[in-house]
Amino acid sequence: MASVSDRQQARLEALQRLVIDLGRRDFDKEYPNLKLTPVVALICAFDEADNIGAVLSVVPAEVMGLAVTPVVVVDGGDDGTDTVARDAGAVTFVLPVNLGHGVALRVGYDLCVSAGAQYVITFDADGQNNPGEMETMLAPLVDDVADFVVASRRLGEDQTEDWYRKAGVVVFAGMINLLTGSHLTDSSNGYRALRSTMLSDVIGRLEQDQYQTAELLIIAIKRGWRVIERPTVWHKRASGESKKGGNLLYGFRYAAVVIGTWRRER
Repeated sequence: MASVSDRQQARLEALQRLVIDLGRRDFDKEYPNLKLTPVVALICAFDEADNIGAVLSVVPAEVMGLAVTPVVVVDGGDDGTDTVARDAGAVTFVLPVNLGHGVALRVGYDLCVSAGAQYVITFDADGQNNPGEMETMLAPLVDDVADFVVASRRLGEDQTEDWYRKAGVVVFAGMINLLTGSHLTDSSNGYRALRSTMLSDVIGRLEQDQYQTAELLIIAIKRGWRVIERPTVWHKRASGESKKGGNLLYGFRYAAVVIGTWRRER
C-alpha cells in the first residue's frame, strides 16, 4: 500500500505533467509543425521581463555558418516575460505555473530535440552570460572534440563581487571532480553548449526541479560523453535578484543535488 508521501509525490508529478501538457497544447497551436535551425539559443526565464529583451537583442542570427533560433521557456510568472520574448522574435513556450528552472530546462531540451536542433546553447535571462560568446561555446561541438561544453568564469573572468558564491564555485567544482574524476573549474555555470544526441540520451534521467546544472553534468560524465570547458565572462546581473535563494540555502541544496545524483548514477 502506498504511503502518504508516495501519494503526495504522485499527485505532484501528475500536476506537473498537466501544467506541461497545457503549455504544450498552447505552444503547438502557436507553432504548428515547428522545425528548428541547427543551433538553438535556449533561455529559461521566470519574471525576467526587465532583462530578457536586452539579452535576446544580442543573440546572433548565425554562428559558425549555422542559423540560430532563440527559444524561451517562460516558467510561469506574471510580469510579461512572454510578451517581451515574443516581441523580440523568440520562439516562446509558456508554462502557466512556475515549476522550477530544472523543469523548464527539460521542457526546452525536449522541444529542441523533437524539433530537429543539432546543438543547444543555454544561458541565463538575467544578462550574466554574453550571447556574443556563443561561437566560443559552439566550436568544440562543431569540431567534434566535445559533446558538452561548460563555460568557466574561473578560466575567463568573474565580474561579480559575491565572494561566498565565488568560493562555492571552487568548492562544488572540487566536489564533482572528486566524485567523477573530472578536472573542471566551474560546475555551476548556466552557459552550456550541448549536442542534441547527448541530450536525447540523458533527458530521461533528469529529475531536479531546480538545481539541474550539476545533475546534467554528472549524468553526462558518468555516461561517457565528452565534457570540456571554455573561458567566458561572468557579468553582474543586469537588474533584479537571483531566484536561487540565499547563499547558505543555495549551497546546501546544490551540494545535496551533487551527492544525490552521483549516488544514483554511479
